[in-house]
Amino acid sequence: MITPADRLKTVEEYYFSRKLKEVRQMIAEGKPVINLGIGNPDLPPPPAVVERLQSALAEEGVHGYQPYQGIAELREAMVAWMYRMYGTQWEAATQVLPLMGSKEGIFHISMAFLNPGDVVLMPDPGYPTYAAVSRLVGAEAMTYPLGAENDWQIDLAALSALPLDRVKLMWLNTPHMPTGQVQQEETLRGLIALAQQHNFLIVNDNPYSLILSEEPKSIFQVPGAKDICLELNSLSKSHHMPGWRVGWLTGNEHLLSTVLQVKSNQDSGMFKAVQLAAVEALNTPMEWHASQNQVYAGRKAAALRLLDALGCTPIPNQQGMFVWAKVPEGEESAEAFADRLLYTHHVFMPPGTIFGEGGKGYIRVSLCVPEGNYEEVISRVTKRT
Repeated sequence: MITPADRLKTVEEYYFSRKLKEVRQMIAEGKPVINLGIGNPDLPPPPAVVERLQSALAEEGVHGYQPYQGIAELREAMVAWMYRMYGTQWEAATQVLPLMGSKEGIFHISMAFLNPGDVVLMPDPGYPTYAAVSRLVGAEAMTYPLGAENDWQIDLAALSALPLDRVKLMWLNTPHMPTGQVQQEETLRGLIALAQQHNFLIVNDNPYSLILSEEPKSIFQVPGAKDICLELNSLSKSHHMPGWRVGWLTGNEHLLSTVLQVKSNQDSGMFKAVQLAAVEALNTPMEWHASQNQVYAGRKAAALRLLDALGCTPIPNQQGMFVWAKVPEGEESAEAFADRLLYTHHVFMPPGTIFGEGGKGYIRVSLCVPEGNYEEVISRVTKRT
């Protein structure tokens, strides 16, 4: 038998990959499971984006290999989009790198900058992929806590007290998943100063800045960020295009050229028709985004009614496409609570512990289903038998 590589001993199958198999099996058995778990946008992309993809398929040269750095039109559209959204300015030729989804970027960045034994700072609770990829490349994960006691802001004093001498990279995620919180500018200024002092790279994973947000934010709005930061963006959430796998990385030329050394050895360019459609997506009027946020606002209100029916307490001021809430007092655990919802009421919501120790006692609800689904779940959990 051919044995797996030793590095796979450091990671498990992704929680949602494993759990959704169980959900699909339950559905196959005829159980009416409602999935309120994963952030998989169910709304369609802007119509003009789909039309542009269709027209691009017939264009000459569209089916061949494409540049590793993406076509010029796409990079220029990304730069123009960031200026409109955030007011930041970039060179399209050297300071933006299209990716096949930002999850790909997490791996490329880790491969480009981390050596075995380097330490990586990551939020707890936080996106599990940060820790998994760090372990795959032989780095050591060190978490920094986010919790209610500090209003879900990074505690700069506590972070400064950690042993930072071997830290090479810090994962930041603002707006944060799963809590929906935005780090204050004062906090970001302190983080940048700390990174400069200890010479580590900050990478902000930023796919949620347009979802239920009055003012989209970028770490590059903070002075000094361009010297020591990278930022990931994506069309998956903001434009309802998760399966298209279009993201990008922004930063100074030196940092991006280092990432390109890895990327150019991993793929042979993004399908040109998708890139041309992505240009159209990046030109989408803000009125479309506003209309989508109205939909998400309605869903969030329904999700809050559901959480109230369950006795859960959501934390305030959340952005993004999830609601993070504390399970009722007296529950054995968030895992037991989530399992009871699944097996008794046929509703899937992930427990907070899949995002780290800081998720104990919490549950996450996705806003990626129609409002009627939340009302159906309310009916199920409040039904008297």
